[in-house]
Amino acid sequence: MPNADVLKVGEITLHSRLIVGTGKYETFELMERALAESGTEMVTVALRRVDFDAKDHLMNHVDPKKYVILPNTAGCYSAEDAIRVARLGREMGIGNLIKLEVLGDRDTLLPDPVGSLEATQVLVKEGFTVMAYTSDDPVVAKRLAEAGATVVMPAGAPIGSGQGILNPNNIRIILEQATTPIIVDAGVGTASDVSRAMELGADAVLLNTGIAGAKDPVRMARAMKHAAIAGREAYLAGRIPRKLYATASSPLLDF
Repeated sequence: MPNADVLKVGEITLHSRLIVGTGKYETFELMERALAESGTEMVTVALRRVDFDAKDHLMNHVDPKKYVILPNTAGCYSAEDAIRVARLGREMGIGNLIKLEVLGDRDTLLPDPVGSLEATQVLVKEGFTVMAYTSDDPVVAKRLAEAGATVVMPAGAPIGSGQGILNPNNIRIILEQATTPIIVDAGVGTASDVSRAMELGADAVLLNTGIAGAKDPVRMARAMKHAAIAGREAYLAGRIPRKLYATASSPLLDF
């Protein structure tokens, strides 16, 4: 029986709830193996970091027949720059899908909430399907959804930090108030971080460094795949409440 628990991103239907990046791998061949092992159906690509003039570049190793290509505006520090990169991706024929990143600080790589909101408003009016990266601020997440973002993507922790979900309470609030799919993006270091995000109720997790930076990226990709599945299943199953005192798992009296 086909899996009915799917994720809708605009007109796109995904069965995998793990979205994987393409940066930081030692070789393109290693990246290909890790992507395949992760089970992902959507792969994000930083357009500004692809050397299209090179004889062999990244896009030669990401099969658009196998993966949904999610171009992103990584490395943009203003709304204007991010809008320009998004338009470039559409002109290249990649489509209207864009992962929007407008960064506000080069040391922390934290998002600029004002620039992100401004760019979202412009791109939505131009017909883009915007997946907006943001901080874990519930108010900013709400404003991005109101501006027309198809997906809101709060960070679990700073990009590439591997710290996991630093503020689960904020993620929970964002999820409770959500009117769009919520995908936790950034800061994931290991499989338990993915499970934690999914158990909170996130619709998916996007990660890159947690796989690419592992000692064995292919094995870590496999672990992340299973973590996303396990976390989603646990969320749908509904965990037992936390209690201060013990509760016997067997009857107290004999029959």
